[in-house]
Amino acid sequence: MSDYKDTLNLPHTEFPMKANLAQREPGILQGWQKLDLYKRIQQKNSGKPKFVLHDGPPYANGELHLGHAINKSLKDFVVKAKSLNGFDAPYIPGWDCHGLPIEHNVEKKKGKAGQKISHAEFRKACRDYAAKQVDIQREGFIRLGVLGDWESPYLTMNFETEADIVRALGKIAEKGHLVKGYKPVYWSVVGASALAEAEVEYQDKDSFAIDVRFAPQHRESFLAKFSVVNKAAVPAELPISIVIWTTTPWTLPSNQAVCLHPELDYALVSCELDQGAELLVLAKDMVADIMARYQCESFEIVAEANGAQLENQVLQHPFVDREVPVILGEHVTTETGTGAVHTAPDHGVDDFNVGAAYGIGTLNLVDENGVFTQAAGDFAAAHVYKVDEGIIAKLREMKALVALEKITHSYAHCWRTKTPLIYRATPQWFISMSEQDLLGKSLAAVEKVKWIPNWGKARIELMLKGSPDWCISRQRTWGVPITLFVNKDTQALHPNTSELIEQVAQRIEKKGIEAWFELDTEELLGTDAANYEKVTDTLDVWFDSGVSHYSVIAKRDELSYPADLYLEGSDQHRGWFQSSLKTAVAMNDTAPYKEVLTHGFFVDADGKKMSKSLGNTVAPDLIFKQYGADILRLWVAATDYRGEMTVSDEIFKRVADSYRRIRNTARFMLSNLNGFEPETDQVSAAEMIAVDYWITRQCQLLQKEVIEHYDSYNFLNVYQKIHNFCVVELGGFYLDVIKDRQYTTQADSLARRSTQTALYHILEIFSRLIAPILSFTADEIWQNIPGARQESVFLSNFADGIASYPELSAFPDTFWQQILLVKTAVNKELEAKRAAKEIGASLSAEVDIFCDPVLAEQLNSLDSELRFALIVSRAKVHPITEAPATASATELDDVKLSVTASSHEKCERCWHHTADIGESTAHPTLCQRCVVNVDGDGEPRRFV
Repeated sequence: MSDYKDTLNLPHTEFPMKANLAQREPGILQGWQKLDLYKRIQQKNSGKPKFVLHDGPPYANGELHLGHAINKSLKDFVVKAKSLNGFDAPYIPGWDCHGLPIEHNVEKKKGKAGQKISHAEFRKACRDYAAKQVDIQREGFIRLGVLGDWESPYLTMNFETEADIVRALGKIAEKGHLVKGYKPVYWSVVGASALAEAEVEYQDKDSFAIDVRFAPQHRESFLAKFSVVNKAAVPAELPISIVIWTTTPWTLPSNQAVCLHPELDYALVSCELDQGAELLVLAKDMVADIMARYQCESFEIVAEANGAQLENQVLQHPFVDREVPVILGEHVTTETGTGAVHTAPDHGVDDFNVGAAYGIGTLNLVDENGVFTQAAGDFAAAHVYKVDEGIIAKLREMKALVALEKITHSYAHCWRTKTPLIYRATPQWFISMSEQDLLGKSLAAVEKVKWIPNWGKARIELMLKGSPDWCISRQRTWGVPITLFVNKDTQALHPNTSELIEQVAQRIEKKGIEAWFELDTEELLGTDAANYEKVTDTLDVWFDSGVSHYSVIAKRDELSYPADLYLEGSDQHRGWFQSSLKTAVAMNDTAPYKEVLTHGFFVDADGKKMSKSLGNTVAPDLIFKQYGADILRLWVAATDYRGEMTVSDEIFKRVADSYRRIRNTARFMLSNLNGFEPETDQVSAAEMIAVDYWITRQCQLLQKEVIEHYDSYNFLNVYQKIHNFCVVELGGFYLDVIKDRQYTTQADSLARRSTQTALYHILEIFSRLIAPILSFTADEIWQNIPGARQESVFLSNFADGIASYPELSAFPDTFWQQILLVKTAVNKELEAKRAAKEIGASLSAEVDIFCDPVLAEQLNSLDSELRFALIVSRAKVHPITEAPATASATELDDVKLSVTASSHEKCERCWHHTADIGESTAHPTLCQRCVVNVDGDGEPRRFV
């Protein structure tokens, strides 16, 4: 017996089966950095059509988390796909660098500004802290494989950017959108600063819900407003009160009115509660439910009055020496409570607005830290978080408490400090939504934007319609200053505000925001300085990032306004999408983006939101170390980002399995390019074996589909199409059927070179298609494909390579799809026979196919090569009418199979069982086909 191993074309490649991504990826990153890959990509695409994805800046605080990784991966998919598709697609990453969390972290080490450390030193410490956080996050994003201008990102604390943020404020003021107002705003008592709607999140909170009596001061005139139903039930001695319901007992010291709806009917209810018989005024439609809540089974409506009839009646505050009028408001509802609303203009927008209509101002009983002032009387020096029980005790003492319960409800919290917020009336600077119809213009701009998914449009419209004037002032140390001069007496802006802002901006460009805080008013205003004062507030950080369409997009040469795409999490409809829209419309009358794409957030296997407090988070760094960045990126692509994205160890293991299928498919193809030189060994399309031509065409069709999915940001479909191609067309058929031809034909034969040409073309297309998602793996594949090529797959284009292969009339796509179906049916029958131990390997079997004339003609067109397509030693086609009773039915209509073990010897070299083994005296253990391949001119192949 001879050893024919050396006559076989055995596969070989340096591309390893074991990915070892955690160890291999850092080396690939170093190669990219040495190559200056991002810059090279920009040079490659210079002058091509522009595509600008503007990066919503993450906050420069804290380690990289999974939300960061999801967001940056999606952006990287988009930018890389656009770059490979022939667009000049720059990516300028950014960071939000001012604001409260950074202040808090610096305060922990340095103390409060103006106490242990000067304000200037404090701001420098904040700048240093933010810079370190940027470096930490940047390192994580680079490790994730994100390509961008990491050397020149945009930071909102860059001097030039700070100056342009100030300029943007000036332009908005110049257009008449900036107003100073005194109204309640969300206030963080922990941060001692106002907040905007975008900085608010809702969490469950346990609160006291109380019903409180407000007694009329003039009983007879009050009763006179009611139409009496049962006069006998209204004895003179019974106490009367309007009952309010509130979940914020701490606001009662600031109560100045009780509000009723003008069109609601109110009932005077006779009932007996803990204090005995009394008369309560409640919304008529709510009486039964309220009495049930009070556990009062016996009650009677004795009189009724319309809300408007009770207007201006005077009540007595339950524990403060204060007259409280009955006022009217459309915001009163019968959904909860009693139909009568306790009104404290200091602590609610509706309260403030309805109070203003009646000339009721604010009392300012709560200071910036949430502590009651001396004017609060009994509750002076108490903190709003801790005063509820004291107020409830006071109500009991005054016999004003009707009912008390503990409830859990959704309540506004600061999304930075995670602490409950209060409404507090203070003088603030606002971008008005009504002065110049900014709301109407913003809603009109929304119509011109493409929202992905399309529900994003309805969501932002809802957010816009529900948003009040935007409070942009903050009482902080670390932030871009509101660089305005206001008249000390009238509070009016200086008449030369636009010119002054530009002068200040020029100083900030040189020294940063410190230039404003150091500025002596006389330097700019001269003798007029005596009449004006500098505003000391800083800007809301949402303003900083919101005007990045001006400070970044419009300022950097490689970008262009408006951006083609903004891509962020779905919470940004109330955040960055909205702040960007409002400021862009205020400045330019246009939206800053053409398209807006939103993604969901990640949850654990039980559907729970992931958080540090629950201990169910997964740090990207751990995923990098365990699996590699490409697995994390593949998980993002393989998940429908439009909804919640589930994370678990089991899911990552499944993704890793899918990755291995993709990698091993590429490895098999690479290993069979052993000895192939594209410059000399390629076969033309006209010369290719039919199945090689077909698979190359299928890969071209896949490329067209995948590019379309990239263009529509449908990364899940990209993943599914590529994975399915590996599993079905390649793994399930083509790579199986070519093994015999690839291994056994002569090394430089047309039969082998045709296969290698197909594999070469497929690998080039394949590596480019997976590059936006599996960036490290794609480049690793690219480096192992034979032939001269660019240093990185990212320096190529989707459109590179061979011209499109048209469908062949002799072997159309449907022909090979039918062959694939027949092969699947044969495989099932082979498995059944193998399980019954009637055959061994598939090459030990012979197959007889009984089918209709149309399929028979198709199968017979492959002639003797049908056996190679089915990977059996003999395949013969017969009319369906000749099928014996023993033939097995299949899932295909009119197709039956007979599978039998071959009676012939096995060829030592190709393992086929044939009748001609032993006919060659020189090679007695070989079939004649192998003899020709070893000693002759080589075996001809046409189809498979």
